[in-house]
Amino acid sequence: MSLVLAAALASSTACSDAPDPGTQDAANADPLAGLAIETAKAREMANIPIGNVPGTIILPPEARVAVTAPFPGAAVRVFVMEGQAVRRGQPLALVRAAEPVKIRGELTRAQSEAALAEARAKRLTQLADEGIIAQARADEAQAASAQARASLAEQRRLAALAGVGSDGSMTLSAPIGGRVAHVGVETGGPVDGMEAPFVIEASGAYQIELQLPERLAKRIRPGMPVEVALPDNDGGDPLVVGGQILTVSPSIDPATRSMLARASLGAAPGIVAGRNVSVTIRGSAGQKGVSVPANAVTRIGDADHVFVRRGKEFKPRKVTVVTRTDGQAAISEGLQAGEVVAASSVAELKALAAE
Repeated sequence: MSLVLAAALASSTACSDAPDPGTQDAANADPLAGLAIETAKAREMANIPIGNVPGTIILPPEARVAVTAPFPGAAVRVFVMEGQAVRRGQPLALVRAAEPVKIRGELTRAQSEAALAEARAKRLTQLADEGIIAQARADEAQAASAQARASLAEQRRLAALAGVGSDGSMTLSAPIGGRVAHVGVETGGPVDGMEAPFVIEASGAYQIELQLPERLAKRIRPGMPVEVALPDNDGGDPLVVGGQILTVSPSIDPATRSMLARASLGAAPGIVAGRNVSVTIRGSAGQKGVSVPANAVTRIGDADHVFVRRGKEFKPRKVTVVTRTDGQAAISEGLQAGEVVAASSVAELKALAAE
């Protein structure tokens, strides 16, 4: 009797450990049953960006000015260093050369000649008015005086150009306000009239050089607004600096399959020439799209996709993502406002879709 009871108990235990056929069939029928999928509804966005492209901050062509010496010589004193802020007209260096000494002498001689010619013309004009000499002699004296004044004016312009002092030295000054970007001369070193010893960069004027992908080439036009978000080193909100498209190249580079464009950019902390940034192109105010959580977007092949809910299933759909900011992805094509997408377990859905 005990053997029969033990066999019955063993049979009962084996039956309790076996999976329920109904439960196993339900799991096989619904592969999503074990996934805790969070969902999100696509929200409508106004003035959606056209795209997000890489860019490099550069200086506009007119922002760099070379300071040259009108005559070759030697640097007696250098007053500035690279990176120093300077104002317009501020002295950069004192240079001494032989040519300014000659100019100073020519200026003194021209002043004497002009004074002598003017006095002679005045005397002969008076004699001509009294009938003592012919009027032609007075006219000749007046012409000679005018020529002497012209020579004096020329020497004065040369002296002003060279900044000639009483000792024959000349001062190189900053033509604009900004920062010294290059110092190519040392105290006691030569200053060549063919090379610029100083380069000044204007402050507050910047541009961005953009690389537009082929898909955006025909949609970007001059005047469109752009934005650059600069991260805050203290962990605060990023600083957004605005600008607008200035020029767009008329052709596509066959090597990179992209077009070059330039945009203006305002001055702000963190704006430094040569820095690589991400640029958001806003486009027209009437352009609309939708936004979803950024983790709802995944790459399948070479395109972005989201998983859209259809009944109890989630189907992959190709979308065009123009930008990702603050945990949200802005989508311009492929998804409508109000549609529900998977916001979690996206990797598992991607694996199931690949089966």
